[in-house]
Amino acid sequence: MPWTSVHLKWLVATGEKLTTADGKPIEIWEFHYENDDEILSAWAKHFRNHYCQDCDIDYLRIGYAYSRSDYLNTIKFPDASAKPGPSIRAGDFGEILVADYLQYLLGYWVPRTRYSDKAIRNESTKGCDILGFKIIKDGKESKKDTLAVFEAKTQFSGPKPKPRLQDAIDGSARDQTRKAESLNAIKQRLFASQQFQDAVRIERFQNSEDRPFKDVSGAVALFATQLFNADSVAETVANDHPNLNDLVLLVIHGKDMMNLVHELYRRAADEA
Repeated sequence: MPWTSVHLKWLVATGEKLTTADGKPIEIWEFHYENDDEILSAWAKHFRNHYCQDCDIDYLRIGYAYSRSDYLNTIKFPDASAKPGPSIRAGDFGEILVADYLQYLLGYWVPRTRYSDKAIRNESTKGCDILGFKIIKDGKESKKDTLAVFEAKTQFSGPKPKPRLQDAIDGSARDQTRKAESLNAIKQRLFASQQFQDAVRIERFQNSEDRPFKDVSGAVALFATQLFNADSVAETVANDHPNLNDLVLLVIHGKDMMNLVHELYRRAADEA
């Protein structure tokens, strides 16, 4: 299998707590990555397979006469320099890291279907950013079954901090109305790839009125450390969120994150 969680050893809870202007707690995490070839290569493989399964690359590149690396860089991955490619890279990276956090640290099942069928590589995928699922016992429904819908926003470059946590909260509030479409999109992709058993699992969460479950929302801001400003983050307001009682707020920051993003995409292409 291409998936790995080894890079999450670098994601560390600081124990620091901030609160929004209206008193909602915010967890602060740091990403302390290292120049470890083994971990970076495993992570790059994991990252690449979100866009294109390794077993499919050779078939998909035939018509272009591209190498594997050229196919990924030209057709699949957002551009490294031409706008808006770099910002799409940062956004996809942030979403995938938050998906890993949900799956490997919090124990959710997170289908990896969001990026493989992008029609335009330099555009963000529409819909809810990250959906995670917990079914307490297969075959038997429980009100404790949980759907987590997280929104992630990044800022890895720029002259001054932007209100990315506020942007994530506002986006998360909109997720309440686009959840049904995003669930359908995941189910449809799973069905199309003949993952029928997983597609059926999505059905558990498509009718909350007749089949109630726990609904968790999340908003995550990811910063380069030089752009993380605690005072600015603390100005965030969450009270208008429709799922306020089950809203999780996180900030993740790390040094030179945009350099890491580009290195991960480079390895993902060159090591395919």
